[in-house]
Amino acid sequence: MIAKEGVEATYRGPGKSAFFFGVLAAVIVSDLLTKELIQASMSLYQQVNLVGDYLRLTFIYNPGAAFGVHLGPHTRAIFLVLSIAALIALGALYRATPEGDRVRLASIALVCGGAIGNLVDRLRSARGVVDFIDIGLGDLRWPVFNIADIGVTVGAIFLALSLLRDDYGHPRDRGRRRTV
Repeated sequence: MIAKEGVEATYRGPGKSAFFFGVLAAVIVSDLLTKELIQASMSLYQQVNLVGDYLRLTFIYNPGAAFGVHLGPHTRAIFLVLSIAALIALGALYRATPEGDRVRLASIALVCGGAIGNLVDRLRSARGVVDFIDIGLGDLRWPVFNIADIGVTVGAIFLALSLLRDDYGHPRDRGRRRTV
C-alpha cells in the first residue's frame, strides 16, 4: 500500500466481522470436532496417557460448568441461562469494539466460541459437557476440561487485560493528562 503524504499506511487485514467470526468458528469447530472424536474413540472414564501421567485424555461428562463447578440439581438450567446472558453481553461488547482492537475482538470471540461449544453440549445431552483434557501429577490433577474451556479462560484473561489497558491507558499515553 502506498501512503499519501501525511497519511500513515497500515495493513488492515480482514474486516472486523471476518476476523471475529473466523476466530469464533475456529474455536467452535475445534471444540465440537475434538468432542466427537473423543466420544467415537474412547469409552466413558477411559484414560489414555499422552505425556506420561502429566497429560492424558480422560473421557467424562461434566454436568457442571468449567472445571467441574456444580450448583446442585438445577445446574444445567442455570448454566444454559448464564451462557445465553453472557453471549448477549459479549455481543454488545463486540459491537462497541473498534475494528482495530484485534486483541479485544479475538478475546471476545474466544469466550463466545467456548460458551457456544459448551452450550451445544448442554443442549444435546442432559449428561453434560464432554471433557477430556486431563493434566496433573499422580493424584494432584486439575479438573478435566475441553477446548471450549480453554477458549473461555484464555479469552477472559485477555479481555480483562484489554479492558485494564483502556482503564490505565496505553504506554504511549503515559504522562498525558486523562480527562473524564
